[in-house]
Amino acid sequence: MLYLITGPAGVGKSTISKKIAELSNKSVLLEGDEFYGHIVNPYISAWKEGNHLDIFWKEVENSIKLYLDNGYDVIFNYIITDKDYLRLKEIFKDYPTKFVLLLVDEKTIMERDKLRDVDCRMNERCIILLNSFLKKDYKEDNKLYTTDLTVEETVEEILNNNKYII
Repeated sequence: MLYLITGPAGVGKSTISKKIAELSNKSVLLEGDEFYGHIVNPYISAWKEGNHLDIFWKEVENSIKLYLDNGYDVIFNYIITDKDYLRLKEIFKDYPTKFVLLLVDEKTIMERDKLRDVDCRMNERCIILLNSFLKKDYKEDNKLYTTDLTVEETVEEILNNNKYII
């Protein structure tokens, strides 16, 4: 199974993805931020002009396919745009895939962002990304509002609800 976990910065993608990976018998956790961080010089933030997203996505897609083809559950988390979603849906159409957009309210996302290490905090960018995701045309079945859910409840919902299958 391929799990594509997305949402704005601070929503809990990494926490939820790690828990899902830990519950699988054979899994790999692919953190998009780590892949993007492979590029050292010149490093250009993903949201800035001249970024490295083209090569980033090639590396991610190849890695996902390699692990799926070798029997692993793959849990990938990153800020997946609607355009990225459509491409990934097509590329992995022959693999069982769940796509989950994690969402919370503004107060909760700012509280969660403050729990991150200082150098990892996104501050107001969390709200910008949250609003960006809310404006996009993602299917309601793929949205999971976690403001009032624990990590365990969120993971259970993702694992047990087939509405997230694409």
